[in-house]
Amino acid sequence: MITDDVGGMGPLVARFARAGQRLRQADRARPWVLDTAVVVLVLLMFCLPDLLHQGGAGDGDDRHRFRFVFTQLPLAAVLALQAGLVLPLLWRRRRPLAAFGAIAVVFVLQWSLDAVLRADVALFVALYSLALHGQLRRLPWACAVMAAGMVLVAVRVSPAVSVWDALFFLLSTATAALAVGLTVRTRRAQLAGLRERAARLETERDQRIRLATATERARVAREMHDIVGHNLSVIITLADAGAYASDTAPERGKEALQLIGDTGRTALGELRRVLGVLREASDGARQAPELSPQPGLADIETLCDGVRTAGLEIVYRTVGEVDALDRGMQLTVYRIVQEALTNTLKHAGAGTQVNLTVVVGDERLVIRIRDNGPAGPAGPWNEEGHGLVGMRERAALYGGTVSAGPAADGGWAVQAVLDLAPQGGTR
Repeated sequence: MITDDVGGMGPLVARFARAGQRLRQADRARPWVLDTAVVVLVLLMFCLPDLLHQGGAGDGDDRHRFRFVFTQLPLAAVLALQAGLVLPLLWRRRRPLAAFGAIAVVFVLQWSLDAVLRADVALFVALYSLALHGQLRRLPWACAVMAAGMVLVAVRVSPAVSVWDALFFLLSTATAALAVGLTVRTRRAQLAGLRERAARLETERDQRIRLATATERARVAREMHDIVGHNLSVIITLADAGAYASDTAPERGKEALQLIGDTGRTALGELRRVLGVLREASDGARQAPELSPQPGLADIETLCDGVRTAGLEIVYRTVGEVDALDRGMQLTVYRIVQEALTNTLKHAGAGTQVNLTVVVGDERLVIRIRDNGPAGPAGPWNEEGHGLVGMRERAALYGGTVSAGPAADGGWAVQAVLDLAPQGGTR
């Protein structure tokens, strides 16, 4: 039965929530409207009855009973006191302390004249506004002033009401106004904190998306650079060699053309694989891209064979248990070797001797590529191009480093050191 009642109240609560949201939006646009409405409401509910009684209407037994306690003020004095009590409410939100102080002064003046007005409710409204909008460090002083005013009222009405009964009623009312103001203030602070947290989480989400996008772009750029850069370097070298050999040794030129075709088809297959993985299938019936395993250490020998056909003399050897490495580590080693051989082919040229060594130890893996080519400036190496940057980024994934530069006895040397220790407790 309770569930049904709650379910029935759901639409009503939703309507009230929407109405409250519209009111808050209107108040933010025109705050003076609400302030004026509060003043008008207090005037109608509390000031107008006093004016009617002042004119003689509404005199009854209660009025006659307490006539000896309160002083009958002239109409002008009543209007002035009401204005002093109510009009400061116009700035109760902008300057709550000033509004409370002005109303408190008029309140004390009124009770010093032994006059009672229903407009005294403005002091409780001002206390509520001070608790809601004012500085909390000034709230104790306002409470002290409020308590003193309540004591004054209790003493003035003591001929008709017990001082303790009057104090209990007045201080309870003031405490309720203070508690309501602090409760609303706390609730608004919580909602503001939730909105700020939601905005911060949304910003962090957007940043994570941008970082993930940038990381993915960098990964794709590395893959494309490794595939296109290496194979194009081999193709260009083979094309130059084939053009040179076409006149003196036609069979060598034909062999170079065949190798160019094989290299181009290999590059095209790798590009299709990478692009096929990246492309999101928009049609469920579309055939999935043909996938092949990422290259590893077993493919380095095939890589060396392809580079040898372009003119490099490569001596490749491994030390340690290379087959025990995981696929991610093997791909990193392969790409670093591929990039180093591509730069050697590009900058040192055909006929260069290269010593390639992969050493797998207990805690680290070392890759050494050394050639006897020219040790002068080598374009991408000294310019920090995609090649060396990509190698360093790949090595950094395994806590490693990459160094490249002229060798002591001539040529060019590249060394990469990868950490084989578990990263973050996992391998």
